[in-house]
Amino acid sequence: MKRSSFLNKLKAEESLKLVEPSGEISKSYLIKSDKCIQVARLAYDAGIYENAVSEAYYSIYNAVMSLFFKCGIKCENHSGAVLLIKELFKLESFYLIFSEFKKDRIDNQYYVPILDTEPINKEKCNERIRIAQRFNAELRAYSGKITIQEINNIRKKFEEL
Repeated sequence: MKRSSFLNKLKAEESLKLVEPSGEISKSYLIKSDKCIQVARLAYDAGIYENAVSEAYYSIYNAVMSLFFKCGIKCENHSGAVLLIKELFKLESFYLIFSEFKKDRIDNQYYVPILDTEPINKEKCNERIRIAQRFNAELRAYSGKITIQEINNIRKKFEEL
């Protein structure tokens, strides 16, 4: 399985590993997530839509990191984080959004648009920010309800990856 081999490669490199669960680090990532959404809104209001989309992605990424640290998982790879949401946490709808936002962030950050064209328009950017806010709220709700037993089960599944 290609995904598992990628995750195993990350584990071998120690870019993906179990650590002690940390509520403190988890909360810090939620604060970062909130700040990224604030910056996304500011960029949107200034008409800087590419950067707004990137910040919306990072708000999602930081919310995911918060969940991971609550469960004691350290992941230093964005693609690995996307896969873990699907493969380990079995959160298909979150995976689809996270994956799409990651692609948008890469497209907007690394590829230059054709002269005099905007890679993303105002309406799509606003929609992206709203989706990111909903994603973050729903992931926080999930994280807030996760039990110690569920965390232990996730950690066991992690070792089997």
